Amino acid sequence: MESTHASMLAGRKALVTGAASGIGRACAHALANAGAAVYVVDRAAEAAKDVAEQIGGTALVVDLSDATAVDALPDDADIVVNNAGLQHVAPIHEFPPERFALIQQVMVEAPFRILRRTLPHMYAGRWGRIVNISSVHGLRASAYKSAYVTAKHALEGLSKVVALEGAPHGVTSNCVNPGYVRTPLVEGQIAAQAQAHGISEEEVVDRILLDRTAIKRLIEPEEVAAAVLWLCAPAAAGITGA
Repeated sequence: MESTHASMLAGRKALVTGAASGIGRACAHALANAGAAVYVVDRAAEAAKDVAEQIGGTALVVDLSDATAVDALPDDADIVVNNAGLQHVAPIHEFPPERFALIQQVMVEAPFRILRRTLPHMYAGRWGRIVNISSVHGLRASAYKSAYVTAKHALEGLSKVVALEGAPHGVTSNCVNPGYVRTPLVEGQIAAQAQAHGISEEEVVDRILLDRTAIKRLIEPEEVAAAVLWLCAPAAAGITGA
């Protein structure tokens, strides 16, 4: 992939949130390998700096729940990958309202604020790519994940509106909806489920996470990043709102 796409995004700037680990880290590497200059956005300072150093990017240490900090992010990105997220598992009647609000701030309001700032630059250049890392939970629900499911459904709606508004300006907006990916967030869920059910982590993956999936393995972050990169490629210029 590196040799084929080595200069595909030369001269472009990409902003990736949650880029210090997991899917975001893989996306930062993929976009950099394709020639983009990458803003590595994450609240984990040392990890973000490590990724930025590896790819020749710029680390921006930001808490996405802080609206003022989000509004201070660069506005000159040609590519935005809204990836950052967090999870909380609890029945609705026990779900902490402040935790629900935090998840919406990070996973819905922050992407909106980032796009509000960066779209004028994309419109001026007649080119832009928005890729929102959604989830299977952007398409269907799971019990005990009210905040996460709500946020992902909202991100889907935001993405479709951006697709309609951006189309006349050469800007596409799409979602990537993976199932369970081998990330720190999912690994934390696996450990918690194993403890709650008194079974091994391997059994959690096989019996709970992958029970209804066709492909009986965790998806690797690099596979998601490859889909993100493809949506930035010339061949995907006619795909938007998907």
